[in-house]
Amino acid sequence: MAKFSVQDALDLAVGPHFSLSNVDPDSTPHFDWDEDDWEEYFHKYDEELGDLQEKLYANYRAKVPGTGSILLVLQGMDTSGKGGIIRHVVSVLDPQGVTLASFGKPTEEELKHDFLWRVEKKLPEPGFIGVFDRSHYEDVLVQRVNEMAQAEEIERRYGAIAQWEADLVQKGTRIIKVMLHISRDFQEENLLERIEREDKHWKYNPDDVTERAKWDSYMEAYQIALTRTSTATAPWYCIPSDNKPYARMVVKYLLLNELRAMDLTWPEAAFDPEEEKRRLEES
Repeated sequence: MAKFSVQDALDLAVGPHFSLSNVDPDSTPHFDWDEDDWEEYFHKYDEELGDLQEKLYANYRAKVPGTGSILLVLQGMDTSGKGGIIRHVVSVLDPQGVTLASFGKPTEEELKHDFLWRVEKKLPEPGFIGVFDRSHYEDVLVQRVNEMAQAEEIERRYGAIAQWEADLVQKGTRIIKVMLHISRDFQEENLLERIEREDKHWKYNPDDVTERAKWDSYMEAYQIALTRTSTATAPWYCIPSDNKPYARMVVKYLLLNELRAMDLTWPEAAFDPEEEKRRLEES
């Protein structure tokens, strides 16, 4: 029987000698693929995840000092499965304690500010789990590949991102950065499905094919971004994602790891339970 653990997920962290070209997008590291086994391990900790998130949100509602938050950053080429992570992983959580944000081409107003300005406004508050469907990394990926900013500015951003994330962690936000790594052939299959199927037309954007032609440049940009900004406090995880169910399982375990590490407890009652029971009986 195939097995999978939190440590197996953590082993996908990007280290100093990481090479994206050595990651097989069709592989399932630490897990001998079996659909029945996957089903068991994918749902194995759902109850614990829900319980931990409820404790996190309860601490926010009770205004417990020092309540932290979690930021899940999802990056990947078009059709890499970011939306599927949100539907199949984040859906396990109580939506009232989750915030979602996506980042496309900067608006004219956003371009008047530093590139992190628009992202800062979407950060999760204490007690929440925030999910970025694309993120501040667009500013060193898309903008690098398409030369939307000067080379000196792109270079500055790597350091700015690392410092900004370090500050977030120090303030109590735990960061999970995920690159969903798919193959070029797998993307072609997904894009063709969006073109051919009427129920998928809404997902298709002709610009996706335009960007696909720059595949090698994007792989280079990801290699640089991942190695330059994967740190001890905010590491990147490069997840092979041609097998989308496998990728979803890994992300769920990474989220579980961060929630466990928060050492969450239920907030103390702001009232005397025995006194309130007495009052209830007399009411």
